[in-house]
Amino acid sequence: MKLKMSFILLLSLNLIFPSLLKPEERRSDTVVIKAMEEELKRSWEKLRLDGYESPFFISYQIKDNTYYSIKGKYGAIVSSDNNRARRLFVDVRVGNYDFDNSIRGKSGGGVPFYDASYAPIDNNIDAIRTVLWQVTDYTYKQALTQYFNKKASNVQKVKDENFPSFSQEEAYTYYDPDVSLVFDPKEWEDKIRQVSAVYKDYKELMDADVNIMAQKETTYFVNTEGTRYIIDEILYSINADVMTRAEDGKVLRNYRSLYYRLPKDIPSTEGIKSIIRELVEETLRLRKAEVLNPVNVPAILEPEAAGIMFHEAVGHRLEGERQIDDKDGQTFKQKIGEKIIPPFLSIIDDSTMRNFNNINLLGYYPFDDQGVPGQRVVLAENGILKSFLLSRTPINGFYKSNGHGRASYGKPPMARMSNLVIKSNNEYTREKLKELLLEEIRRQNKPFGLIIKKMMGGETNTSSYNFQAFKATPLIVYKVDPTGKETLVRDVEIVGTPLISINKIIATANDYDVFNGFCGAESGYVSVSAIAPSVLLSEIELQRTSEEKEKPPLLPPPFFDGNR
Repeated sequence: MKLKMSFILLLSLNLIFPSLLKPEERRSDTVVIKAMEEELKRSWEKLRLDGYESPFFISYQIKDNTYYSIKGKYGAIVSSDNNRARRLFVDVRVGNYDFDNSIRGKSGGGVPFYDASYAPIDNNIDAIRTVLWQVTDYTYKQALTQYFNKKASNVQKVKDENFPSFSQEEAYTYYDPDVSLVFDPKEWEDKIRQVSAVYKDYKELMDADVNIMAQKETTYFVNTEGTRYIIDEILYSINADVMTRAEDGKVLRNYRSLYYRLPKDIPSTEGIKSIIRELVEETLRLRKAEVLNPVNVPAILEPEAAGIMFHEAVGHRLEGERQIDDKDGQTFKQKIGEKIIPPFLSIIDDSTMRNFNNINLLGYYPFDDQGVPGQRVVLAENGILKSFLLSRTPINGFYKSNGHGRASYGKPPMARMSNLVIKSNNEYTREKLKELLLEEIRRQNKPFGLIIKKMMGGETNTSSYNFQAFKATPLIVYKVDPTGKETLVRDVEIVGTPLISINKIIATANDYDVFNGFCGAESGYVSVSAIAPSVLLSEIELQRTSEEKEKPPLLPPPFFDGNR
């Protein structure tokens, strides 16, 4: 009885005062950090090629990922996988903070031993240290080569700006309480069979599947400045994808992606079935939707679409490395203190936000991939550009990281978005915003406007050797005539140049909502969120989508065949 009471007391102290417990009492895997610290100390004290500089900075990161993935279609399991791997990234820098081996526009000083080196999944200190030793030796030699090549290139290149190569940051120690991934594969295989059987009720579908993924990622990090942390992240995702073909032969795709941090938040089997039925019926309505020709008309972008537009058109162009990479367009480089968006709008990126309106935000993290705490950054305030997203690569006028150095496995971190928040001082109700749309349609003497409810995603081009533009693919679009009548349309893409498109916004609603997803860029795929209201644009440009048209299947699905 006494043992049981002591155990309960210990749990209570852990929940209320986690700092009272030593890291090794809160976690069972601190041996990984110990191995990293021991090899880091040895490399820091002894790693040097005779006649050459020793490193002035080293960091080790190991990402331990455990995942389960179960996919089903038409009442059957297509695949059921699980795996665990530890991937390693080593950053070795030679020179000093003012001038090191890193390449301008790329924040990573290290060169991966392979695309993503693997560390042992056993908590064996000697085995983990051996891999660290191998990769550190290789990366140090590569860093020296980079360093002298960089010095040589400065003989001929004009240096028009003078700022450090790498920011010096404070040391932090942070250990998440150890958490477990709760997932029963057999139970979920049965659920996936049940929910994917819903697709058998719709003979118009050409293909459809549903996937559940459960994953736990533990990140271990140490550097020679004294920072060390262990962070756990658990994510459950349900993805449903469906495909049909319209009578004109056009393939139509649609999807739902749902994300959860806790098992208790995942919908019931019947709840998931209901979501899938809504998805399928929405998709089948597109089969009879009107095909829209290229247009320039007023439009409302509902929160999901608005968030994606800001992410693609503005967010990427405010990432720090893009301001110093000569191959990048540097859209906002010289615009600090200038108006870049309408004066009633502000843009914040806040990686400290865990949720919004009870929705978990994928862009949350306590520390970035360079050992810097995640921070709230005001990028634009009342239309005026205030700052940039910063990794530990300084840019002109901004010499410290604001905790946005991010990367996926084995890639050098660079400044990336986390939770992008669009805030408006010109808000209306959703109903009033539609009235303003109708007024704008009549004022411009246009035959119709648009309401864009949902987008598949987007892409942008920020390079200097090409045109500055972004593109996004709407999934659910309604044409709105001057009387307010809405008609479903399809086969269009949003295109535009960033500065012109964003400055077409003339009002917003007060219906803020969340878009969660994953963003791919030079440093790999990272989890992001966007929080935005519906926005009214005086004009938006849409072009036709291009895709080969084919005849639908000659026979119905087998389970709809009358001879079965």
